[in-house]
Amino acid sequence: MRFCLILLLSFQCILAAAQDHGFPFGQVTYRELDIKTYEKDTSAAAVILDEFGEAYIDNAGNHDLLFIYHTKIKILKQSGVEKATFEIPLFKGTSQVELVRSVKASSFNYENGTMKETKLDSKNVFKENYNKHWDVSKFAIPNVRIGSVIDVMYTIESPFFFKFRNWEFQDDIPKIKSEYWASIPGNFIFNITLKGYLKLSKNESEVVRDCFSPGGGNVASCARFKWGMTDIPAFKEEEYMTAKSNLLSEINFELSEVKYFDGRTDKITKEWKDVEDELRKDEKFGLQLKRGKDIVDEHVELLTAGESDPVNKAKKIYDFIKNWYRWNDAYGMTSEFGIKKAFDKQSGNVADINLSLIAALKYAGLNAEPLILSTRENGFPTEIHPVLTDFNYVIAKLNINDKVYLLDATDDFLPFGMIAKKCLNGKGRVLGEKESSWYELKPAEKSKQIIMVNLKLDDAGTITGTVQATFTGYEALAQRKEIASAGSDKEFMKVLAKRMVDLEIKDLKIENIDELAKPLVMKLDIEMTGYGNLNASNILFNPFIIGKWKQNPFKSAERLYPVDFGVSIDESLILNLEYPTTFEVVDLPQKIGLALPNSGGRYLYDVQNIGNRLTLNSSLLISRTFFSSEEYHYIKELFNRVVAAHQTDLMFRKKL
Repeated sequence: MRFCLILLLSFQCILAAAQDHGFPFGQVTYRELDIKTYEKDTSAAAVILDEFGEAYIDNAGNHDLLFIYHTKIKILKQSGVEKATFEIPLFKGTSQVELVRSVKASSFNYENGTMKETKLDSKNVFKENYNKHWDVSKFAIPNVRIGSVIDVMYTIESPFFFKFRNWEFQDDIPKIKSEYWASIPGNFIFNITLKGYLKLSKNESEVVRDCFSPGGGNVASCARFKWGMTDIPAFKEEEYMTAKSNLLSEINFELSEVKYFDGRTDKITKEWKDVEDELRKDEKFGLQLKRGKDIVDEHVELLTAGESDPVNKAKKIYDFIKNWYRWNDAYGMTSEFGIKKAFDKQSGNVADINLSLIAALKYAGLNAEPLILSTRENGFPTEIHPVLTDFNYVIAKLNINDKVYLLDATDDFLPFGMIAKKCLNGKGRVLGEKESSWYELKPAEKSKQIIMVNLKLDDAGTITGTVQATFTGYEALAQRKEIASAGSDKEFMKVLAKRMVDLEIKDLKIENIDELAKPLVMKLDIEMTGYGNLNASNILFNPFIIGKWKQNPFKSAERLYPVDFGVSIDESLILNLEYPTTFEVVDLPQKIGLALPNSGGRYLYDVQNIGNRLTLNSSLLISRTFFSSEEYHYIKELFNRVVAAHQTDLMFRKKL
């Protein structure tokens, strides 16, 4: 869940009294040294016993922003020793830089039955240049091993007082307690966002009188916020998740408005209507959309001559742009080179290519608009106000009559009307000629495969037959990319042969490899020679020679976060096997029929035997793409049944 806390200072609140906060440095107990494991997560390599942070503007000197961080960590396993190494990112501008004002760090261990403290020497704190925007301060606490408790406290001084540090309540190890305080002068209005799926155990605010005195007789009060969580589980990456930034529980700050003592006000966070106008006039965005004639004048005339159907016209332009360009693997919602230069080079970033596509479609008289989005790896964009840095991609939204087509010309294998799975991430923003609006990014296709297998076990103990696999939607996209990566059909056959270790591929034919609007079809002639000993009492045969789920992607006992498949899954296997009349099938597997709640999907599995012919039907359908954490156990159990069915061998026994 995600919600926003808008910082509004109210001086009618009860004024705060001074009080101690945080926890003292260096006070490690024998009880903490005696901890062997963390009961709430026995797999944890380390656990944060306590963590406190505070941010406020210093009234002395240059009135810089100070950020104090203090943590105490128990090392439980060897892999947890890496937690004794710290890297602190420090932002730097043109003439100003952040710096670490002070560092205190110690390790505590048992030695000869008593506690021994080993302190970090300040000479062992190093600063390195990371890039033009960031330095990194590094240090490693000495004498850390399994059983150690480490205590670390440092202060960062920043001249960028408008950049209050975000606070991550979650880490890759669990925390028993985490607390963050921020004191913000009434001159600065921030949008403060609590993200993630964990609940705060502390959420308090108070007014502190006369906390900010920049000089000249000017004095301001502050709003002091206190946020805390307890018993925080480690954040663990799992299958079918979107970006970590979407899920991690953290506090984010964004400056919205500055109020000066002379009465002036600067609005930092803009409204969409302001951003829309800027983007329309932007040389690297809106103005590029008017240059369709400059790049595709003759091409569009030739492509669309005599074509009255707008969809066919759009398809021809889409195919032309897609085949003309080579994507340079760079993302971005604004043009890198300008579409004229990119067109001449036949190469560009995402925006160069897709803004060219939109410009060409518009030049041809079609209703096309840019749609900016954030990819799944980049996280969800902020919806409550425009944050253009959240967006890293742009596609075309084509409107023909009442139908919408989403187009991305950066990928040679994407058919008309389908965008890559990486783009299916919540909502994107459509920038129309007069106004903008949010648009939900939904897949136009499923990930679908139908596998037909016809086999025969002969008296010599050899299984021969055919496999026909038909792929559509996102599965066809994935297969086409894999074939292209192999380099040729022959090389791809070698890839399949390594994957299908129990059989030999005698022949492979691939249909519709270049016809992206059609299903991709693979036809295989196969031979299986592992069953030659028909004198054996039993023969075991696994029917899932292709398309087998080998393990359950959902392994955790619990899941705090939703399951996001991105696209629907539809997989079917139909197998027919003829075997010698001298054999019989032993103990046919039980029939499975399992459905997910709220029409989320189902799994059907059935094996029938009539005479010496066996038929197997397996059908997996995940019809919804998004499942809440409360539905996790249903998903996990369904895939448990799928994997169990796919691992089940059929047993043939020689008749007595």
